[in-house]
Amino acid sequence: MRVIAALNGQTPLARRLITCAILDFRRAFSSLGPAVVDFAKGGPADLTIKVWDAVVIGGGHNGLTAAAYLAKAGKSVAVLERRHVLGGAAVTEELVPGFKFSRCSYLQSLLRPQIIRDLDLHRHSLKLLPRNPSSFIPSRDGKSYLLMGPDEALNRREVAKFSAKDAEALPKYEAQLERFCALLDPLLDAPPLSFEGPAPSRGFRSLYQKAGTLTAFLGRSAKTGSKDLTALYELMVAPAAKVLDRWFESDVLKAALATDAVIGAMASPYTPGSGYVLLHHVMGETNGHRGIWSFVEGGMGAVSAAIARSAVEAGATVVTNAEVAEIVVSDSKRVEGVRLADGTLVRSANVLANTTPHVTFRRLLAEEHIPPEFRRAVDLIDYSSPVTKINLAVDKLPNFTAFPSSGDAPNAAHFGTIHLGAESMADIHTAYQECVNGHPSSRPVIEMTIPSSLDATIAPLGKHVINLFIQYTPYKPKDYNWDEPGRREAFAQRVFSIIDEYAPGFSESIIGQDILTPPDLERLLNLTGGNIFHGSMGLDSLYLLRPVPGWSNYSTPVAGLYLCGSGAHPGGGVMGAPGRNAALTVVRNG
Repeated sequence: MRVIAALNGQTPLARRLITCAILDFRRAFSSLGPAVVDFAKGGPADLTIKVWDAVVIGGGHNGLTAAAYLAKAGKSVAVLERRHVLGGAAVTEELVPGFKFSRCSYLQSLLRPQIIRDLDLHRHSLKLLPRNPSSFIPSRDGKSYLLMGPDEALNRREVAKFSAKDAEALPKYEAQLERFCALLDPLLDAPPLSFEGPAPSRGFRSLYQKAGTLTAFLGRSAKTGSKDLTALYELMVAPAAKVLDRWFESDVLKAALATDAVIGAMASPYTPGSGYVLLHHVMGETNGHRGIWSFVEGGMGAVSAAIARSAVEAGATVVTNAEVAEIVVSDSKRVEGVRLADGTLVRSANVLANTTPHVTFRRLLAEEHIPPEFRRAVDLIDYSSPVTKINLAVDKLPNFTAFPSSGDAPNAAHFGTIHLGAESMADIHTAYQECVNGHPSSRPVIEMTIPSSLDATIAPLGKHVINLFIQYTPYKPKDYNWDEPGRREAFAQRVFSIIDEYAPGFSESIIGQDILTPPDLERLLNLTGGNIFHGSMGLDSLYLLRPVPGWSNYSTPVAGLYLCGSGAHPGGGVMGAPGRNAALTVVRNG
């Protein structure tokens, strides 16, 4: 307060100089000691002797983003992370000596540009590595392949190998998606129009303020041609297969594009509404270029580390090995803080949960604090997940028959996402149907990425890190349990044998592996059901309906308790938007 008073008494230039001096001091001070405090080694001295303005449960990227914005708004804030390492799903871990894995999330594009600017993440060492080409789809027989990326001329040449008609249609399709993204984009950066909260918040003035973003969206919609609006409506509600069949004729192109419609979702390209998931995954950008996905130097944990550095610089306290066991609520139904697994009480005026709605309301809150109708709505959230993630250390790059390497250096086939196992939308649907019937896909959909092809910091010289994002695997197979000895390894070997069909000898290159089935993702990261989005991204789970109808504005039936994770609007992916929006809601609510 004394600093603020001193600043108020100075000229604008003096205020700027003093502020810069304070920031320089903070940076210098923070560099003298660890930015993150380990609770297992004693934790911060003031964790339990003060009442915090806000406590954030979970040090994933959304929780850290919320903390950074709260700290920049002058709030005292502590982030409590259950694990020994920050990042949640956006984490880098050295599981094999010398190899640093993006253990769960593995590509960046969706992180909101405003967050990158506001938190000055590039100054905090965030370095994005754009991929060009960005996709490689080899044929199983090794006779053909499709390369695609940000180079329109390359795309046209490559697609024309399969269909001249598709080569002409692809730029028009991409331009239409870009218009849709521009129309919907601002909705991601603000809370939805909602009506939750005590009666006074439902007054005309509050309603007008809440409706601002939606009103602006309607204004933009009015300027959009009827043809585009009709196409957008179809994309939102129709199966992605129907949309792609309308645009294209070649199976290889449709299969490559259809993976964006099902990635991470228990859905098929033939599932109604899968078109929105496709759109969701092209809404991001890298360094100002729309739809470009990138690796992150140092792995995805570098995203979380940059956000954490920004939060700490702004004054946040970040604590690892601090597992929250209970959200403490007063008799008046207001949060009082959290209790850690060892019984430690951390008091706070507000609590922001970066956990799934199920974990927040069914594990951390006592049942008497939640209205029965709200509890029933939470219980209806769909957490089904088809995802298994496999991280590999290899001693050489895969050599694809369709696009062979001439030496040890990576070629164009290695830079982007490599699509294997499904060469048509029908193949994807078959893999999905097997999972619905309780069986891991006999021929799963495989997305391979090789971040070490562009990032020399994550693997020893001459060796590589490989990410395999695999669908479809049920949470509970019909005939066995994933925890039975050898089950994970047997499925992984099935995946490796499929890769061998495209790159002979791949299996022999593996020198270390990490296999995460849906139950493993749940245990490791508290991802209910192993769902990477904190809940389905279907149309019945978005905007006004996320996480549950009537509670889309980050607040909850418990005063002072907010959701700031992917289970809130606008949903999953390494976006940061739920964290930012929740923090700004807390600030507005005082």
